[in-house]
Amino acid sequence: AIILDVRTPMEWSDGIIEGALLIDIMGGRFVDEIEALDKDKTYYLMCRSGNRSQTACAVMYQRGFKDVSNVMGGMIDWQGKVVQQNLK
Repeated sequence: AIILDVRTPMEWSDGIIEGALLIDIMGGRFVDEIEALDKDKTYYLMCRSGNRSQTACAVMYQRGFKDVSNVMGGMIDWQGKVVQQNLK
């Protein structure tokens, strides 16, 4: 499974789940970027609170992804390890 973090780059700088794929749903290229992903894989979508990731799930379903799940509560409720993301 793939963790897909749809927060903004500014939010990513607060820490990400190690190994997460980062695609900003607010960045204007979300649809283009998800179209490059394997639609047969399993995705767990994460944002700050669970709202934007729910929207992202709906977009992915509309685009033919079969196994996407919203992580309710997002990073606010995440109890696991986070790592710092160096943005260039």
